[in-house]
Amino acid sequence: MAQIFTDEWINALKDAWNEDPEVSGKLAEINFNSVITCGFKDDDKPLCVFVVENGKAVSAGLYNGETADWDMRATPENWDKWIKKPLTMTSMGMAFATGKLKFVEGDFKAMIKNPSMAVPFVKSFGLMAKI
Repeated sequence: MAQIFTDEWINALKDAWNEDPEVSGKLAEINFNSVITCGFKDDDKPLCVFVVENGKAVSAGLYNGETADWDMRATPENWDKWIKKPLTMTSMGMAFATGKLKFVEGDFKAMIKNPSMAVPFVKSFGLMAKI
């Protein structure tokens, strides 16, 4: 397994994203475009960035000041736990409600109510377990 939030890791996630029709294909159906960042909860800035155009991940790498549409943060322990046992719709809601999964940018409540976004988003956590 690649170390989380490295250039190697985020690019492996990009490849897995693009190869999974339940993620990239479903997001392409709604013309999903976004800059997604992720990192650790107490850090000032995210560690990785992931750019999605029409559902496909077109670039990924270490964060370099990009403006995020979605910025997800959690403790190293929680990221590790979710990589070993990916979040489900229910456990993701609980992680958000208890503050274990923090969105510095992005409207989690609106996203989770939209199945065309929520289902692929939850499935993307499962991709992390494959890296």
